[in-house]
Amino acid sequence: MNKVDRYLQAGTRENTRRSYRAAIEHFEVTWGGFLPATGDGIVRYLAEYADKHTINTLKQRLAALAQWHVTQGFPDPTKTPTVRQMIKGIRTLHPTQEKQAAPLLLLHLEQAVSWLEREAALAAERGELGRMIRHRRDIALVLIGFWRGFRGDELARLQVEHTQAESGKGITFYLPHTKGDRQHLGTSFHPPALRKLCPVQAYINWVTVAGIARGPVFRKVDRWGNLSKDGINSGSLIPLLRRIFVTVRPSHLPSPAKPRHGVHLNLSGHQF
Repeated sequence: MNKVDRYLQAGTRENTRRSYRAAIEHFEVTWGGFLPATGDGIVRYLAEYADKHTINTLKQRLAALAQWHVTQGFPDPTKTPTVRQMIKGIRTLHPTQEKQAAPLLLLHLEQAVSWLEREAALAAERGELGRMIRHRRDIALVLIGFWRGFRGDELARLQVEHTQAESGKGITFYLPHTKGDRQHLGTSFHPPALRKLCPVQAYINWVTVAGIARGPVFRKVDRWGNLSKDGINSGSLIPLLRRIFVTVRPSHLPSPAKPRHGVHLNLSGHQF
């Protein structure tokens, strides 16, 4: 790969490239469309799947088709008036309500963290290093995820060298790129120190017992307490959080949605 291709590829997220490839394959292979396409062909494609896919999925497919045509030097058939009218008609005939996951109540958070703290202390007394380190990691994951509202992939990409924490004052996380950072300028986050359920102290406790000075903040921990050099897989966060909350409060297990900070009954909440 030459320099030009490398920089062009870096300008688009891997998840976006993968979803766009799948969209093009769906248009050509599944539906049997031809590229380059016409506006009429796009309209027929939308009509075929209007009652099978959400409007967001259809718009993502249109974005992929638009990019393909522009990059190949062809006119964009997704911007015709007929296609725009088609999208409006689909919204009218197939309205969808965005699903909202139930927020995690502060009470649930406190129960989970209290349980993890007890388990970490018990593991330390028994000399079970692996369990103790794992529980310290999970406390930091839960509290930082709750108060800052990071996405799963953002938690997985946090780096120690881009994090500054001061006990009793606050913590600063820097991410070179986030989903909302279209210009890739980087974003800093500043959770404050709290007297209770403090994300700052949870972070300090975790990196101290783990002995992490550089690299990913959150990593896999095996049963003997060995840390992986690589960051934790973002896809493993929801099962991990689910196991914690099932253990603590099975009847109030939150939905496995993207972590987001919210408000519920005047209490801070977080949707896992």
